[in-house]
Amino acid sequence: MSECLVRRAAPPPALEAGWDDPAWSRAETIEIASFRPEGSDHRPRTRTRLLYADEGLLGIFRVEDRYVGCRHTRFQDPVYEDSCVEVFLQPKPDRGYLNFEMNCGGALLSTHITDPRRVPGGFAAFTRLPEEHGRQVRVRSSLPQVVEPEIEGPLEWELSFVVPTALLESYVGPIGPLAGQRWRANLYKCGDRTSHPHWASWAPVDALNFHLPHCFGWLSFE
Repeated sequence: MSECLVRRAAPPPALEAGWDDPAWSRAETIEIASFRPEGSDHRPRTRTRLLYADEGLLGIFRVEDRYVGCRHTRFQDPVYEDSCVEVFLQPKPDRGYLNFEMNCGGALLSTHITDPRRVPGGFAAFTRLPEEHGRQVRVRSSLPQVVEPEIEGPLEWELSFVVPTALLESYVGPIGPLAGQRWRANLYKCGDRTSHPHWASWAPVDALNFHLPHCFGWLSFE
């Protein structure tokens, strides 16, 4: 099963720090390379690095992409239709998981899902995060908010994020110090309505559906 060691940031990288910044050098590199066969022949190389600090989980994606497009700009827009990266976190086994989906322009969609069975309008049991909680997630992208028309040629882009522990605790209850904990999680790259749709994950999923907690890998906090 996919597993990543999440080391403590010393010191935490600034949100504006790029992939090659020394502050990210301690982090393991995760390859998001398990592509679903339903997608196009576009196979963007997507890598992620994760660290933790007192504030919570810090991450950065680096994508070697093509056919990059982005038109959604508001919180809770369907950002997965754009060139998009995602992190799903399940800190506790019996309290559901939270998804943080971020398009290449930095717009965020986030939900707490306790029953991921698909039903009309969403899931069997879920709560959309309100805007005041969405604002607690810090996101920075190297691209503009809107990328339209689509950029067909090769394009490398980065996206950094911080998910505060306090925000997760609002939904799953007390978490406490992260050192020594193990969480279920998965990481994704997609672009549902780009000219070359694709669906890739870190831990392989056994259907064209990212909302499969039984397929999640493990994050082990140093």
